[in-house]
Amino acid sequence: MSPRPIAACLVACLTVAARGGTFEEDVAAAVKPCGTGAVVEVAVYDFADGSSRLIRADEPIHPASTMKIPVMLEVYRQAEAGTLRLDDEVEVVNSFPSLVGGGSFSLDPADDSETTLYKRVGGKAAVRELVFLMITESSNLATNVLIEKVGAKAVTDFMAKLGAPELKVLRGVEDDRAFQAGLNNVATARGLMIALKRLAEGTAVSKTADAAMMDVLRAQKFNDGIPAGLPEGTIVAHKTGSFTGVYHDAAVVEPAGRKPFVLVVMTRGVPDADPAARRLTAEIAEIAYRHVREP
Repeated sequence: MSPRPIAACLVACLTVAARGGTFEEDVAAAVKPCGTGAVVEVAVYDFADGSSRLIRADEPIHPASTMKIPVMLEVYRQAEAGTLRLDDEVEVVNSFPSLVGGGSFSLDPADDSETTLYKRVGGKAAVRELVFLMITESSNLATNVLIEKVGAKAVTDFMAKLGAPELKVLRGVEDDRAFQAGLNNVATARGLMIALKRLAEGTAVSKTADAAMMDVLRAQKFNDGIPAGLPEGTIVAHKTGSFTGVYHDAAVVEPAGRKPFVLVVMTRGVPDADPAARRLTAEIAEIAYRHVREP
């Protein structure tokens, strides 16, 4: 891949704010320098007036680690129902059944953004701690342990009940045989927008549970996507996700002095997704912030 599209994508992001078109026009202008292979899906819901802005928001895409939001929601739903407790301790294992072939697979700490949990394999960790590691540090090991605890089908079923049937969790992270067989988790920008809207308004699980989950999302440690495009000090409750050629960020943005808005940016095919897609996501966040404040 020539460095020219990458550089053009990064540089163009610096000038989009001055273009001043419609929201859709400004997003298109930000994406264009990244080349014809770049696909960006955007969904915005503004709590101030109930309006939505959608760009390719119904196209299914691999969710990467944004699928950890639905997993968290199902964990808290089961806790609310009394089928588990957040303070229950579960065994930390690193062997999980594959969807294909009846075998098992393990995770490599080198491919995980959080590695301390691997030192505790064979011991126990509280469900609450595993959720925190899964969201704030994107722990793949914590994710797979939790999916084994609550069940992937239960996660998908709950998303459908929330009005986001587009969010489908089939399996845990790094089940390579399932990946090669095309058995992957699926999301859309609209689906994640709906799930986050329900969470932010307190109608997902319960007011108390939803507030607790929002606090977990606010503690996110990876903030070079949506938060980087917003005014300093803006509170953002969000979850990122990435792997080769893919970068996403799904957020509830809480600006000072106004009601929040939900912003989901999902990208694929951006040249050199790290850092270009992150910078592009930050620029789209700046565009969204400007348009919701000055519609």
